[in-house]
Amino acid sequence: MNHADWSKKDLEYIWHPCSQMKDYETLPPIVIDHGRGISLYDVDGKRYMDVVSSWWCNLLGHCHPKISQAVKNQLDSLEHVIFANFSHKPAITLCEELMKKIPVGLCKFNFSDNGSASIESAMKMSFQYHYQTGNRRKVRFMSLSDGYHGETLGALSVGGLDLYSELYKPLLLDIVRIPAPDCYRCPKGKKRECCQAECIDAAREVFARHGEECAALLVEPLLQGSAGMRMYPPSYLAKLRTLCDSYDVHLIADEIATGFGRTGSMFACDQAGITPDIMCISKGLTGGYMPMSIAITTQKIYDAFYADYREGKAFMHSHTYAGNPLGCSAALAVLKVLDEEQIIPRAREKAPFFHQLIVDALGDHPHVGEIRHLGLVNAIELVEDRESRKSFPSERRLGYQIYKEALKQGLLLRPLGDVLYFNPPLVISPEEMQEAVSICVGCIRKVLG
Repeated sequence: MNHADWSKKDLEYIWHPCSQMKDYETLPPIVIDHGRGISLYDVDGKRYMDVVSSWWCNLLGHCHPKISQAVKNQLDSLEHVIFANFSHKPAITLCEELMKKIPVGLCKFNFSDNGSASIESAMKMSFQYHYQTGNRRKVRFMSLSDGYHGETLGALSVGGLDLYSELYKPLLLDIVRIPAPDCYRCPKGKKRECCQAECIDAAREVFARHGEECAALLVEPLLQGSAGMRMYPPSYLAKLRTLCDSYDVHLIADEIATGFGRTGSMFACDQAGITPDIMCISKGLTGGYMPMSIAITTQKIYDAFYADYREGKAFMHSHTYAGNPLGCSAALAVLKVLDEEQIIPRAREKAPFFHQLIVDALGDHPHVGEIRHLGLVNAIELVEDRESRKSFPSERRLGYQIYKEALKQGLLLRPLGDVLYFNPPLVISPEEMQEAVSICVGCIRKVLG
């Protein structure tokens, strides 16, 4: 069968995620046959540069030989085992290796099978901790506006994007919102280079009103991904840590998208010099190979659950695939490659070149409002009017029009509204950067003029 045949068969059965399926009438699903490095190839052999890392999880390129071999080796010894009262060497070794890299003070690992599940685990862990230590007023959660933490009901509650949550609000928790930093449209009129995180004043006011009733604050450190790759300074995160300490509120760092070198450091929290009370990791953890996540917490939180069984303090939360050996083996291979090939320092060295390529090509475009970057992540915000920073009407779907044009040219550039972004595998080469930027620029000019 050719590509059209496969696409037709796909639409006969599959309801794709985060999609209006009617759009597929004019843009049928692209059926991928195989991947190598940063590239994907469809069943007819057409190449697509995956500069969004297939939803930000493909850390080291598709079909990395060392990760593939680690998973293959594990298949021959153990594919899965119940993780209650049983364990295995890959899980234990993975925790040992992660201990060398996570913020100091984190030490207990609770495994789940996806990012949303780890957020749910962290929220329940925080609530139960406060309940069992006498803080029974702490029954609510805080989060930043425009945040995204997943799409199960608890995770969706703490997210702040109506695109995902508006319809489901009758089902969701009542969350305390803190206005998130928006450095491009700073309400205080500050430029990024002059920012001292003065917008923390809004967070102080919220803590003063609600800090005593909140168990935890959930944040995406430094980078609010689904909000349009919004970036804020490490000083703001450090000040949030201080506020949480003052009100006995747990800081839950959602490093699902920001971990493993995406922001230029192993974890985004490292740049603020802080340790969260709970840190959730997934996506890059297994290099995109296997669904796995971990909520990592402190000895202090762990100890509040440690008691005789009859006291009823155990954390009765579980996932069938928690601690899956295949996922753990993939994650161990990822950590080994990161170290042996110095992937994160090398990506950090390439980051200024990548950003400058984009600035040189689009910095003067009348409809490019801002080009922001953090590590290898670069976001191009398209605006109708550059001076006023007015956005295009959403019904024009300009980001989507550019996305469709880019696919024709072999570039996977999935937008966030009218924000185009690059979040490529850390192994992208300078030549691939040049090729991707060139295609992107041509598509923007074709759509916007």
